[in-house]
Amino acid sequence: MTENYFVAPLTAESTRARRAALAPAAAAELAPAPSSSTHLLLIPSYNPGPKVYDTVRAARRYWNPVWVVVDGSTDGSAERLAAMAVQDPGLKVLTLPRNSGKGAAVLYGLRAARAQGYTHALTMDSDGQHPADLIPAFMAASAAHPGAMILGDPVFDASAPSIRLKGRKISNWWTNLETLWVGVHDSLFGFRVYPIEPLVRVMRRSRWMRRFDFDVEVAVRLCWRGVPPINLRAPVRYFRTEEGGVSHFNYWRDNALLTWMHARLFLGFLLRLPTLLGRKL
Repeated sequence: MTENYFVAPLTAESTRARRAALAPAAAAELAPAPSSSTHLLLIPSYNPGPKVYDTVRAARRYWNPVWVVVDGSTDGSAERLAAMAVQDPGLKVLTLPRNSGKGAAVLYGLRAARAQGYTHALTMDSDGQHPADLIPAFMAASAAHPGAMILGDPVFDASAPSIRLKGRKISNWWTNLETLWVGVHDSLFGFRVYPIEPLVRVMRRSRWMRRFDFDVEVAVRLCWRGVPPINLRAPVRYFRTEEGGVSHFNYWRDNALLTWMHARLFLGFLLRLPTLLGRKL
């Protein structure tokens, strides 16, 4: 079963207007968000470029606590983020000694969060592409539906590379097949709230989902476990290099990883097909 929250259509103009309306409050530094004892915001980060500091400040403006998992960065960002955390009790920085991949960094943060009693985590990229002002809405949806995963349904503007959009259409088609169209609108968008316990269990049982394959495979496997998706629309922006944007996407390597991943998932889908069909009936 899937649920879709209705929101007014998002266009480039409405997105700019919404952010312009929020700008005065942001400039005045909004009152700190009250601390949550169940939901935290988790930002995996690897050599993210200068956008990471604004991303973390924006996240802290809308949520408490915020944890950053530095995945073996070598650009000096770990030290600067640690210095920010010293001045901000709502910010925590975890550091991995070497780069292990997005999924591995998220899993490291999830295990630490679970040990401290947190039940849900919103994952957010460190490069400024995800809309920090929607953090409260996503967390509220998760609190209202704690057994579900809250998936960002991206609204792209003209900054999105066309080759990336075409590639995600292919991945989305395979994901919908592998879940029997249970309702995953976008398989690759990483702005999501997960229930921690089932996600850790899914990842603990597999050696995969540690790198670029994380977002897609966990969505499929959580659907197989009966965790329903709820889709919320969210604008996304790609930043050019001159704007401080950094991308670690490698077209051949990462598409090869996704191809292998979908081959494995399709075999798993065939084995689970009677169970998935039973849920549909």
